Amino acid sequence: MTDHAFEPATSARKALRRKLAGDTLVVAPGVFDMISVKMADQMGFDCLYMTGFGTVASYLGVPDAGLASYTDMVNRVTTFCGGAQTPIICDGDTGYGGLLNVAHTVRGYERAGAAGIQLEDQEFPKKCGHTPGRRVIETDDMVRKIKVAVETREDPDFLIVARTDARTSLGLDNALRRAEAYGKAGADVLFVESPESEEELETIGARFDLPLLCNIVEGGRTPQLSPDRLQALGFSLAIYPGSGFCAVAEALRRVYTDVKARRGTLEAGDALYPFDKMCDLMGFPAVWQFDKDHAS
Repeated sequence: MTDHAFEPATSARKALRRKLAGDTLVVAPGVFDMISVKMADQMGFDCLYMTGFGTVASYLGVPDAGLASYTDMVNRVTTFCGGAQTPIICDGDTGYGGLLNVAHTVRGYERAGAAGIQLEDQEFPKKCGHTPGRRVIETDDMVRKIKVAVETREDPDFLIVARTDARTSLGLDNALRRAEAYGKAGADVLFVESPESEEELETIGARFDLPLLCNIVEGGRTPQLSPDRLQALGFSLAIYPGSGFCAVAEALRRVYTDVKARRGTLEAGDALYPFDKMCDLMGFPAVWQFDKDHAS
């Protein structure tokens, strides 16, 4: 990449790769719209994670079940990454088709500014990882997808995160064999989705030398361990994809219930983020200064 527009993304990717190679667990909140991106971006995280569930829900209002297209998702990647300084790993589902589609998806996500792409071995249409009914493709088919993703990227620090959903339907041993094959194919980060006990997490952590991702879904299939415990087990990255949009949904439910019951928000108090801070978050001071500088 020689275009100066890519230099910030390239630098951020290098920094994230170094972090993941270290001994300290990286924690990444899930972002799903531009308010969540801007809020998380100012908090000093080493990484953010663009959640498929939350992004599809907020953008299209439909389930994360293969209904969003590549065009839908790369639009969100471009918008999110263009509005943040923090590197963002972005959900790329199954790559949106065959091997040619995978190459197109990787190229699009990288050029949109993502720090990495998560690709999974589900059949199309895919489903959210902590929901039932997920089916996986053959291991060799996913290996070919990973190899295409690796050879397609322009920046060697653009992370290829390989996720297997085999645990739920085929068992942990099958999932481990798949993750091993994906690592050999060139994946940078391995993601065994929805292990169901601390013992399974321990087994995963002891099996691989590559950086490992743990997906923490409150109320999901995987037990929620402390960050220190996950780090001790050998995980490099913990993502919290649903925490933000579930918190927002509950906040909306409460305030809308209050508006309906009380016909207003006079008693909402500190349940609402202050309007002046919201203006700051969204960049209004720069607009006001611009208007002042260019007033006739």
